[in-house]
Amino acid sequence: MANALQQSEVNAGDGYVSEDARRLLEQHRTEKERQKQALHLQRENILSQKTSNPARRSALEAALAQIEAQIEALK
Repeated sequence: MANALQQSEVNAGDGYVSEDARRLLEQHRTEKERQKQALHLQRENILSQKTSNPARRSALEAALAQIEAQIEALK
């Protein structure tokens, strides 16, 4: 998909972007937004969990760090 996007951008030297390229860009943007929303929901779920178990807390902290890294990568 990235190749298709790059190829479309190269062919659009005059500022014109084909409908297919525009559609691919919109699909990519939409998918990225869905991923962000899912990650934010997962983050909120982790933050809402309360536990006194140190092992569980450690696992939640690790999961939270991973999710936050994924969110940063999507920016």
